[in-house]
Amino acid sequence: MDAMVTPDATHTTTAGLGVSGKLRREARIIGLLFASTTSIIGSGWLFGAFHATRIAGPLAIWSWVVGAIIIMLIALCFAELGAMFPRSGALVHMSHACHGAGLGRLWAWLLFLGYVSTPAVESEAVVTYANNYWPVLVNSHGVLTGVGFAVCLALMVVMVLINLLAVELLLRVNSTITWWKIAVPALTGIVLLLAGTHWGVMKADPTGYKFSGIFTAMPTAGVIFSYLGFRTAIDLGGESANPRRHIPMAVIGSVALSAAIYILLQLAFLSALRPSDLAHGWASLSFVGMSGPFAGLASALGIGWLATLLYIDAFVSPGGTGLMSVTAGSRILFAIGDMGAGPNWLTKLTGIKIPWASVLMMWVLGMLFLLPFPSWTLLVGYITAVAVLTYGLGPIALLVLRRNLPHGHRAFELKGGQVIATLAFVCCNWVIYWTGFKTDSWLFGIAAIVFILDVLYYQIGNNPWRDFGWRNIVWLLPWFAGLWVLSGVSNIGGGAGLIGFWPGVVLVAVWSLIVIRLAMRAALGVPETAAMMARMENTS
Repeated sequence: MDAMVTPDATHTTTAGLGVSGKLRREARIIGLLFASTTSIIGSGWLFGAFHATRIAGPLAIWSWVVGAIIIMLIALCFAELGAMFPRSGALVHMSHACHGAGLGRLWAWLLFLGYVSTPAVESEAVVTYANNYWPVLVNSHGVLTGVGFAVCLALMVVMVLINLLAVELLLRVNSTITWWKIAVPALTGIVLLLAGTHWGVMKADPTGYKFSGIFTAMPTAGVIFSYLGFRTAIDLGGESANPRRHIPMAVIGSVALSAAIYILLQLAFLSALRPSDLAHGWASLSFVGMSGPFAGLASALGIGWLATLLYIDAFVSPGGTGLMSVTAGSRILFAIGDMGAGPNWLTKLTGIKIPWASVLMMWVLGMLFLLPFPSWTLLVGYITAVAVLTYGLGPIALLVLRRNLPHGHRAFELKGGQVIATLAFVCCNWVIYWTGFKTDSWLFGIAAIVFILDVLYYQIGNNPWRDFGWRNIVWLLPWFAGLWVLSGVSNIGGGAGLIGFWPGVVLVAVWSLIVIRLAMRAALGVPETAAMMARMENTS
């Protein structure tokens, strides 16, 4: 295995492009907290409450509550793991420590796929809102026009250019943006709650939604997507001044802060709806200028200044999230190149220690996702499924490391870790199941392609097959195949409808427990994990 990024001080290297080395440790607690917070509060707050209401009606508030609980369970697992792996691209290194290089390579590229599409979806959110006053960007079906596509590409270029700044300066820029991103949604929620006097709509049309909508809205309406950014602090671990203390604080703090804002916004959205808005039922809820639901509500209530503020924020919030997605995704690519899962040129740094090659690769590949997913809602379902699948490894890694390194140093040790990790893994699989059969088919099809490409890249390198790690990754086949089959026979998102919603939920939970058992049996042994951890700490 190639050398890993270590938590030591950076080497002094020659200035200019083409330099390989270590990243600077300049990020402080506020910078990391705001990096995750700004990654969470993006386009989701602009659209999520609207789409969740169309699916779950007044029960949408519970989608945000349950979604926050699920994400917090996952985040708690990563809080302990992040402190154990204080490196940029830490999620990549976790997979190495629990199941070896074979899983590490595969997981690294799946993680990257979750990140590389986010700048595209945030750019689409900006363009969708901008279409209200420049109606040449999105057509009547919510799909990008040629002009809209060009504007999205230009916005992504701006994200790349800002990412070439020194990390300390980048996080300062982001912190300024984040103060705005916290203030505007909070102000919007408070103002709409005070102005909204239509709580009676909570009882309107009781047949227009189902209780199961609480759960199906989480992946399809952007609820889970809205919470996903907590991992940014983990991916910047190699640039943190005190990663073992700062990473857990940033991860847990960002989820708690964002959950409070999202729940406030959903309550405000429901309270501000008028009975006339629901004349055709919850699923047909729309506004003049439907692209901006909160702005539409503000205009309907006569709060013109808030509507104007929201149209300004439609640039800032998604732009900030896209900015940090480029940052985090480039660090995943840096780790991929550093550990030999991809070309070594991905580790090239500028004179100020920015992985410029990886940053540029984020733009080149990111723009391709505008083609098959030319609308916000299509990309959200894909990103949610990929991200949650990659998150599923976190609880597994925690269980493996608790077994293999029971006395290992843990700056943050999660109480009840084994129970929480088990629940978190089950929840990950539930979210994937609720995404629906059509999206899951995309997901597992992409995973299969990634695996085939990994095999080909490994073979091109003339590496011995016995070192591929087959024994340690074999459990992935029943995990993926089982979820795909259960999704296929479900009544969600294009499934055959052979089983009802709740029987499917139970079957997914049972299957998750079986997969945990298989994953634990396929994991590295105690000596192998100890050796892997020691190598990460000592190599330079």
